[in-house]
Amino acid sequence: MSDTRAAIHEATPEHIAISKSKGIIIDWKGGHQSSFDVVYLRDWCPCAGCTGSHGTTPRPKASASAPNPFQMFQPRLKMLAVEPVGNYAVRIEWSDGHNTGIYSWTHLRTVCPCESCQSGKA
Repeated sequence: MSDTRAAIHEATPEHIAISKSKGIIIDWKGGHQSSFDVVYLRDWCPCAGCTGSHGTTPRPKASASAPNPFQMFQPRLKMLAVEPVGNYAVRIEWSDGHNTGIYSWTHLRTVCPCESCQSGKA
């Protein structure tokens, strides 16, 4: 199998489990499993506004910041809707009003939070 075909194969979901309050678990072809909680998914939104692609400041990652002991109450983040975009991605509508991120399978496989992926071994 060519490198390109192998990469596509690795970024092809075999099974997807969605919990709007907890996150998404994806079993990939090739045997790997990725588990994304809602805060992590929102932090890794690939849209231009969140990534700073239009010359704007990228959205700060909530999961990387220390908790503020004096922060005002904020309702718990959740996914209101998850819908397929063709055969290559999903679009998530968030409870904070955001809905422009298209999470491709390749993007989700690339940002997998598991220990082996974060260390570059998967």
